[in-house]
Amino acid sequence: MNRYPLWKYILIAVALVIGFLYTVPNFYGESPAVQVSPLKATQKIDPAMLARVEESLTKGGFKPAGVMQDVSGVKARFADTEVQLKAKEHLQKELGEDYVVALNLLSRSPQWLASIGALPMYLGLDLRGGVHFLLQVDMKAAINKKIDTSLGDIRGALREKRIPYSGVSREKDIIVVKFRDKEAMNKGLSELDKALPDLQLKSQDTDGEFRINAQLKPETFTKTQEYALQQNITTLRNRVNELGVAEPIIQQQGADRVVVQLPGVQDTTRAKDILGRTATLEVRMVEAHAGDPAGRNYDPQKVEQAVKGQVPFGMDLFYSQRDSGKEALLLSKQIVITGERLTDASPGFDSISNTPIVSVTLDGQGARVFQQVTREGVKRRMAILLIDRGKPEVLTAPVIQSELGARFQITGFRTTAETKDLSLLLRAGALAAPMEIVEERTVGPSLGKENIEIGFRSMWYGFAAIALFMIVYYLLFGTFSVVALGCNLLFLIALLSMLQATLTLPGIAAIALALGMAIDANVLINERVREELRNGNTPQAAIYAGYDRAWSTILDSNVTTLIAGIALFAFGSGPVKGFAVVHCLGILTSMFSAVMLSRALVNLWYGSRRKLDSVSIGQVWKPDGDGKNDKDKK
Repeated sequence: MNRYPLWKYILIAVALVIGFLYTVPNFYGESPAVQVSPLKATQKIDPAMLARVEESLTKGGFKPAGVMQDVSGVKARFADTEVQLKAKEHLQKELGEDYVVALNLLSRSPQWLASIGALPMYLGLDLRGGVHFLLQVDMKAAINKKIDTSLGDIRGALREKRIPYSGVSREKDIIVVKFRDKEAMNKGLSELDKALPDLQLKSQDTDGEFRINAQLKPETFTKTQEYALQQNITTLRNRVNELGVAEPIIQQQGADRVVVQLPGVQDTTRAKDILGRTATLEVRMVEAHAGDPAGRNYDPQKVEQAVKGQVPFGMDLFYSQRDSGKEALLLSKQIVITGERLTDASPGFDSISNTPIVSVTLDGQGARVFQQVTREGVKRRMAILLIDRGKPEVLTAPVIQSELGARFQITGFRTTAETKDLSLLLRAGALAAPMEIVEERTVGPSLGKENIEIGFRSMWYGFAAIALFMIVYYLLFGTFSVVALGCNLLFLIALLSMLQATLTLPGIAAIALALGMAIDANVLINERVREELRNGNTPQAAIYAGYDRAWSTILDSNVTTLIAGIALFAFGSGPVKGFAVVHCLGILTSMFSAVMLSRALVNLWYGSRRKLDSVSIGQVWKPDGDGKNDKDKK
């Protein structure tokens, strides 16, 4: 009656072994390390790179605790942070600008555990210490950029179909397209309606003026804002990856804000510099310049007037840094392409002049637009602007010699460091809208260590109190429950380690709650067994009926709590979501340990006995013949 088949014992044993293996790495701690990764995607992480790092460390007199190679780069462990910082500076100097050298923290667990994927949980900012940033996305700039892009798309669509128009301009958030006659207006309305579904079009024919008013549809507004936020999150994540920071937390907060947490980061200045650089790329046509007279749009008089403050309508005045000094340029407000169309950017040298360059690759749509514009603008100058921290800078303004396609080069750099920094920002992805750091907070490692000690101490105190109560009140059955509770904690930590979850203070609170809920299931089982004994059942029958009848109650209570946890995960954010993950996993592990594992222990102890007179489950009250309760210990 109370015997498990062999396969169930094997399943429990395998679960315990796996749980132990994946829990153990969390107790080894972490050691400071330096991570070296190639700057260019074309560079390989191979044994030659590993050998070069080892040789550089030996040359500098450093003795690392270990050097290893993985998919992200070469990592070297050190005894303390002082040696780690010195090794980073030495490696950066020795390896040059082709490699990214970043600080990291690595687990001290043995390599054989790491080879089977047994890695420790990540620790959140409140436990490890690090930097917290809150960034605000400029949604108005995202909408303006979308409108400016749509303005260019309207011109392109009308030119492609050879529909004559007298002008395209912008009045606040409305794009106005003017025509000379009604027939052209109707043709334009039909074509734009098919080519640009994101725009809401309305024709207007008053006092002999034929025009189409175009504005973004409401759903396009929402989509543009959502895209800007998600694109920026992806860009920030790529930038953090370029830094080599381990286990970053980058997530949305509200409708227009992004939280960036970098646990364990020590070089906060470098992290803030990369994240704070809201670099976007824009390509615009030069409408007037005073440079090479051989090029088109050579108009020094118009440029001179603009310098004095008379900037023509539809143009912006910028300055380009040249060897001879600053050059004033009048650029069209219309943006040809933006950094959103970039797929790759890498530093290098021009094969002819041997000067530093950045090679840029565009996606399919960007290549088509770029090809059309350069085909029509041969002998005109085209400016490439980098907008960094809201300040536009003309990187270069070359003359278009021929039609360009998906690949082009940005020139005009004085040092390779400039090309490296620009390619880092562009390769990591252009921001869809500018961002500003509105909050910065640093958590010291000593405070994080104190939080860990307080959190785990409270959890262990709670576990000890529960264990004492269960053993005193339920005797041997209580001991079985405590063993199952310990195994539940083992399974939960192992699952979190397998998922490489980030443990925070709310996560520790969720673990404590999971322990309480797990023991609640055992209390239900033990009380059900007592009830069966009071009803006069034999001990074996009482054990069987107790587990069997308590199961439905346990399942109902855990399913309802699981639904609440799933809702927290779906609608919560940040710490709430982390709490929900641990909470839901704790429910699943508690159902396994509280029912299956505790019953396996009971079956091993009592199941093989043919004659069982009593069980050690504390005091059982049995009614006597006169209806009064009589105490009987079983």
